[in-house]
Parts: sequence; C-alpha cells; structure tokens
Amino acid sequence: MTQTEKALQLHEEWNGKITTTSKCEVKSRDDLALAYTPGVAEPCKVIAEDPEAAYRYTIKANTIAVVSDGSAVLGLGNIGARAAMPVMEGKCVLFKEFGGVNAFPICLDTQDTEEIIRTVANIAPAFGGINLEDISAPRCFEIETRLKEMLDIPVFHDDQHGTAIVVLAGIINALKVTGKAKEDCRIVVNGPGSAGIAISKLLLSYGFRHLTLCNRRGILSKDTPNLNWMQQQMLEVTNLENAHGSLADAMKGSDIFIGVSGPNVVSQEMVASMNRDSILFAMANPVPEIMPDLAKEAGARIVGTGRSDFPNQVNNVVAFPGHFPRRARGTRSADHRGDEARGGSGDRRPCLRRRALRCQHPAGGL
Repeated sequence: MTQTEKALQLHEEWNGKITTTSKCEVKSRDDLALAYTPGVAEPCKVIAEDPEAAYRYTIKANTIAVVSDGSAVLGLGNIGARAAMPVMEGKCVLFKEFGGVNAFPICLDTQDTEEIIRTVANIAPAFGGINLEDISAPRCFEIETRLKEMLDIPVFHDDQHGTAIVVLAGIINALKVTGKAKEDCRIVVNGPGSAGIAISKLLLSYGFRHLTLCNRRGILSKDTPNLNWMQQQMLEVTNLENAHGSLADAMKGSDIFIGVSGPNVVSQEMVASMNRDSILFAMANPVPEIMPDLAKEAGARIVGTGRSDFPNQVNNVVAFPGHFPRRARGTRSADHRGDEARGGSGDRRPCLRRRALRCQHPAGGL
C-alpha cells in the first residue's frame, strides 16, 4: 500500500480526526441538574456580571478556533472550505497533542474579506484565541490586522508568524554549523505570499541585510508588474540593488534559499550555483521545491523541508502549538514575534497571558 492509499484509508476510517468528549458525568438526575438546568444558570449569571469569569467557567480558557477560507491550502492552492477541512482538523490535532489546547476547525464558505472579519468577530466570544490558517495574501494581512484591533483575544496567522519563527530558528542553527555570519549572507526567498513576506520581515528584523524575493516570474524589482500592496512595500527593504532576472539568477552566489512556493522549481544546477556551505529550506508541501537528496548531491550543506518524513523538518508545526498553550487567556497583543526578532528566547512557560503573547524558538538541530 502506498502512502497516498494509506492516508486515504486512515482518513476514511477516522471519519474526522477530532471529536468532542464530556468532562462531566451525567448518570443521575442530580448530575443532570448540576451540569444543565437548573445548575447551569449559576455560572451564566456570574459571567453576565463579569465577562472575565468565562475563563473560569467555560472552555474559552483553553479553546481556540482554527479559521480558514480554503484559499491557500498547503501547496494545493485555492481548494475551498470543504477540501480544507482535513488540514484544519489536522491543525486541531496538533494543538491538542503538542500544546494541550482544544481547537476546532472553522472553514468559511466565503473568501470575502469583510465577511470573514465579521464572522470571526461574531464567533470570538466562544474562544480564547483565533488561529488564522491558509488564507491567501494579501487579504490575510488585512484580516489579521483588523481582527487584532477589534478583538480582546489573541489573533495569530500561523502561516505567517509560525513559519517565520521556525525558519529563523533553523537558520540560526544552520549558521552555527556553517560558520556563516548573518550580515554577510545573501538570502533568496521564493514565494512572496503570506509566509514568504513574514519570513522576510523577521529575517531582516533579526539583522540579515541582503534579501531578495522571487515569484514565478523571477526576481521582484520595482519594475515587476502586478505586485500587491504588501509586495510593493517589501521592495523598500529587499532587492536594494533593484536586480532583475530569474530565480536561477537570484540563486547564483547566494548563501540561503528559502522556498515557500511550489514543487520542483529548483534544479540541481541552481543549487550548485550557490555559495559554498549553502543552506536550503525547500518547504513547499507536499512536494518541495527540490527533493533533499538532489539538493545534497548538488552541494547544499544543510537541507530542510516542510515534510514530516524527511530530516530537518522546517514547518510551523514545530512552533504553533506553543502559541496557544493551556489557559488561553488572551487579549489584543503586541507583535507576537517581538522577542524572536530581537534574538530573545521569549517566555518559555506554556501559558498565554493577557498582556503579551510570547513564543519559543524551536531548537531542533540541523
């Protein structure tokens, strides 16, 4: 049986990867009277007087919503809300298994920015945090920003910040192995969507100086047509030489390649044209930009992918469960990535506080 066949068989057997279970037993009239009416009215009255009490009396304290419109799922693209469900269920499993947090998939059958914002705002009272997932750029930037302004719980776009944190952590470790200095490294980021933009911002904040963004047409420059507003903004801090050319041109003489794009877009010749001891993170899923064995054969010193079945997994799963850990008592927070951008380790305790949302560097060796 192939991996594809096994995955389909298991998903059919599971018939969904998550379920709800009751914490309380209801085996008698007394049990029912306490768990439901009339006893249930008592916490309702307390919460009506003090909304913060919802964190003491309901699942809000440790439950988040995983929200997607299915517009940018893995490397599969815009496959819609229903087809996004297996991925969102999987995210919920990972939150529970790795972070001890309850999570529920909310797949919205709309890709209208205003409808998404309005819907998430309306369901927010039931949750201690909102994890945005697989929403295409540039809409994802506006959706996250506005929800942060509107809500009093943490709002986190995993594809942006979770991925960026893991990439930075992996590169920090890779630099230790190769002996390269961040100030001297030339970085190519292929895929200027939500993840690519967030990765680029965090790397620049950390102190990398030479970074070039590429899309399917090649290097992003001030002359590249049809750029969205966020990509145009990024040109103020990337490709400062206003270079032109293909992805292959960008990779010549580079030290680090970061792929958040599509399958098989990098050749062995492109890898061979990079500087000695090159670092290559080919993170497209399920098929990377280049398979790791080919990248190694072509001379890459360190290779990572987004897949769980290859060594050196560079994937937001390494970080995102820690962003909404136990007691998800959130509020509108400052930039989740602040400590990481400054090179700090953040608060390593697994808790979400009302005044700050701090993250932990994943420290997997390369």
